[in-house]
Amino acid sequence: MTALKEYQRLEASGLWRPTPDAQRTEVIVSIGDATLVISDMQERPLTHWSLAAVERANPGKRPAIYHPDGDPGETLELADDEKDMIAAIEKLCTAIERRRPHPGRLRLFIFLAVLAVVAAGAVFWLPQAVRRHAVTVVPQVKRAEIGAALFRHIQQETGPPCSTPEGRAALDNLARRIPGPRGPGHLEVMRDGVEGTVDLPGSTILIGRPLVESYDEPDVVAGYLVAERLRARQTDPLAQLLEASSVWASFRLLTTGEMDEGTLKAYAETLLTRPDMPLDTETLLEGFTSWSVRATPYAYARDKTGETTVGLIEADPFAAEAPPALLSDSDWLRLQAICGG
Repeated sequence: MTALKEYQRLEASGLWRPTPDAQRTEVIVSIGDATLVISDMQERPLTHWSLAAVERANPGKRPAIYHPDGDPGETLELADDEKDMIAAIEKLCTAIERRRPHPGRLRLFIFLAVLAVVAAGAVFWLPQAVRRHAVTVVPQVKRAEIGAALFRHIQQETGPPCSTPEGRAALDNLARRIPGPRGPGHLEVMRDGVEGTVDLPGSTILIGRPLVESYDEPDVVAGYLVAERLRARQTDPLAQLLEASSVWASFRLLTTGEMDEGTLKAYAETLLTRPDMPLDTETLLEGFTSWSVRATPYAYARDKTGETTVGLIEADPFAAEAPPALLSDSDWLRLQAICGG
């Protein structure tokens, strides 16, 4: 320690008392190797105090009185005229204290670090964990209820779905032809407000009216349904709803089995204008193969020039031979007339 070397030749006179009942003895005080050396007037050492254990009994007062840590009965008194020695002891004790480990500070640092990790978890990990858990445990019946409630709010924007008995039967046949993982689910053709398709929790897909009225064959609407099934496979529609809502909506769903109507209304207002989640060509082709649907009609419906969907056109799994029929001709005509057009 640089400061220790600086004071190793320093000496001072002081009064030392080994016990509270003993007489004070005049001594010579010097600084040794990390110790305070107390010697008699013939320079014979009487005792050594570790500088790390020296305590000031009367900080800021004169004469300065010191004692070993834990033994206030043994004292060393330095008069006011021994300012250099007093300053040296104070400086060395301060330097040693700075180097000494501070378990309390370490514990505080560890506590604050743990608290920061917990807080970060609460902010970043916990909401996602709650949402994932909700998506995992909510049963299909509850999903269908949530989807139906969301559909009611959507109809405030779009009006009611198109429906005729014959068209409804044809729509059910199409749902059975392109089923989801939990069965055919439910399809609805919307008169207004839906351009392509929209997937709701509970396996309900909304279909825009142009998809059934503007094309000669059912392959286009079937292609849109395939794409929607693939999106639902990648991201659960319930997960999308919870992701767009506050974490409290997920907590409420887990604890009460209900979702706030305001949450559903707000989501309904954005769902119809939200862009579709993109799907890569390979995923789409796997879907068209799995559901036995031609890819080319869908590709041209998405891009009339075929430039951006050329991968689907060139690799259409049913370019050479036709897949099983999607609907009978009569069913397709009934479905095209479901909105009365």
